[in-house]
Order: sequence, then C-alpha cells, then structure tokens
Amino acid sequence: METRENALEARGYAIDDVPKPNDVFDAVVEYGGVAYLSGIVPISDGRVVSRGKVPSAVSVDDAIEAAELCAANLLRVFARDVGPLSRIRRVIKVTGYVNCDPDFADAHQVVHGASRLLVDVLGEAGRHARAALGMAGLPLGASVEVEMIVAVE
Repeated sequence: METRENALEARGYAIDDVPKPNDVFDAVVEYGGVAYLSGIVPISDGRVVSRGKVPSAVSVDDAIEAAELCAANLLRVFARDVGPLSRIRRVIKVTGYVNCDPDFADAHQVVHGASRLLVDVLGEAGRHARAALGMAGLPLGASVEVEMIVAVE
C-alpha cells in the first residue's frame, strides 16, 4: 500500500470503505490532467452518518468530523476510479456545503475538517483554494457535502 493510503488508514479511514458509484452520473471525471470529483456526503458503511442542520441538530464538532469523512470519501473514490493517491499532484479547489440554520455564520469552520484531512494525508499537495457555503438543505438531509478538483499525474 502506498504512503498516502497508509496515512488515510492511520486516520481511521479504510481505503476500501468507498461509497457505491451512482448510476446517473460519474463520481470522478478525469480530463486534461484534472480530476473533477462530484460532491459527496458523509457516508460510512453505506449510510449517511450525519444528518440535519448545523448547529441545531448537529453540533459544530460533529459537522467538522462529517466534513473530514467527506474528504476521506473523496480520496477513496479517487483511489477506486482513478488510481493510487500518489497520482494526486495537487488539490486545486475544495468546495464545502453546510446544511445549516439561517443564522449560522461558521460554515468555514466546519469545512476546515475536510481541509485538514487533505493536508494531513497529502502533505503540501493537499493545500488548496476553497469555498465554504451555508445551505438550506443537502442531499439525503446530510449535514455536509464536499467536492474537489485535483491535478493528476
């Protein structure tokens, strides 16, 4: 197993616990040296593990963990559909969406969970530009959704 995969597993995310592919769109589209990864919610063992609005139904700390799980899932999907994580030259952009109460102003804090995981697993290649957005709702009632764009070797 490669070093980055080992780093992901050391964080508690088995590389093979990857969400199932969707039948109406691709989880990853690789084009011209760039991989575009579709948004993914905090799925583990085939189920959404964090549902509801932040902070009324889901605490900020739990939402941060959910964002981390989203990033781990993005890396797992990359490994399944594109190849080893060593192919990631650089994470270009991460966009995080937080299902939140109307007055919640800390979506950026929640999305830090995803950003930290990417840097911890990929090192400097994990640093990225980012947007963090508060939303009125997300698919499956998830608390967080994260998507990313990466440069590929």
